[in-house]
Amino acid sequence: MKKILELPFRYKPWKPLHLRYIAQDLQGISVQPPYPDATHLQAAIDWLCRAQDIRNGQPDEGGVSAGWSFEDGWLPSYPETSGYIVETFLAASDLLDRTDLKERANRILDWELSIQNSDGSFPGHFGEPGSRPVIFNTGQIIHGLVEGHQKLNRSECLEAAIRAGQWMAQQQDDDGCWRRSVHNGIPHTYNTRAAWGLLRAARAAGEKSLEQSARKNLDWALTQQTKSGWFQNNAFTPNTPPFTHTIAYAIRGLLESGLILGDDRMIDASLKAASAQAKVQREDGFLAGTYADGWIPKSGYCCLTGLAQMSIIWLRATQTLDSGKDKLEKSAILGIGYLKSNHHITGKGDPRDGGIAGSAPIWGTYSRFEYPNWAAKFFADALMIKMAKISVPSD
Repeated sequence: MKKILELPFRYKPWKPLHLRYIAQDLQGISVQPPYPDATHLQAAIDWLCRAQDIRNGQPDEGGVSAGWSFEDGWLPSYPETSGYIVETFLAASDLLDRTDLKERANRILDWELSIQNSDGSFPGHFGEPGSRPVIFNTGQIIHGLVEGHQKLNRSECLEAAIRAGQWMAQQQDDDGCWRRSVHNGIPHTYNTRAAWGLLRAARAAGEKSLEQSARKNLDWALTQQTKSGWFQNNAFTPNTPPFTHTIAYAIRGLLESGLILGDDRMIDASLKAASAQAKVQREDGFLAGTYADGWIPKSGYCCLTGLAQMSIIWLRATQTLDSGKDKLEKSAILGIGYLKSNHHITGKGDPRDGGIAGSAPIWGTYSRFEYPNWAAKFFADALMIKMAKISVPSD
């Protein structure tokens, strides 16, 4: 009860801008007609650029702000998500013919390299002094470092990725699960996305021991899948239904790793989950914010980030697999359509202009009253994969 009473003071709904965003969602007028894919892509990329520029002159110059929130305004740069925004900027640079995005990717990489810990890990949270390293966060930064090596010819990025991967391997238990240096001190099946980053670095450097470490975690994740295709131990906190966001993390890590390794078990597990998620999608493209085992929806809002990620997964399955292509492609198109209707292009440079909220409506539990940078990143990725039939990150 105390936390509920504190919410108005935390999110300051009386501020004119906040009140306008809430009122628009309440009245249903925040939904807008869709523009062409390229228009939405340009707006999402421009929002990410503003999120990076807002940090200029700050101690974390070079990174991308974690986003904008009712509570704190523009947030500090976020090492984890800045890391995988590198791949988004590089893909958009090619597709939109914008060389400035390569310079932005290099700035992120320079910043990431400057904050790497001596043991190879990366700081958690916003990288502030005393922040503890987290397996998942370090794994996502590895994705950006591998892209820096492969697409920008930066050998120091691969060296940093291997050091980070060696730290991850040292934290791993014998069964492949990560139980140390993890969020809230509990195991997370969605660490498959970190294992995917570790696998990419291992393959790029020919590091067999790190590849084995990635395989062990992916094998453990397979033991967490239930008969319905849902994953156990996949939420931020114990005994709660996972967000669509973390469900998609788990699926994508298994799918992409399975494709790299040629492992049908991983591919089949990811396809089972992705197909089950598609079956509970509404005709307007909506997915609930959380799901329990059996794909039972446990919330009435949409986790827009998770919907963007699922759209990516459905498109990637369509690109790479033989079965269920038509159904999954339809789900991706519906999902992107729903995201477009919640993607506001005002042309005013306000926090909502080109950003994607954590939830629709904006007061939903996932990233409540926030526009997180990773929502815009995954929306941009989904658009690029649909438009150009590419992979983000690069294969």
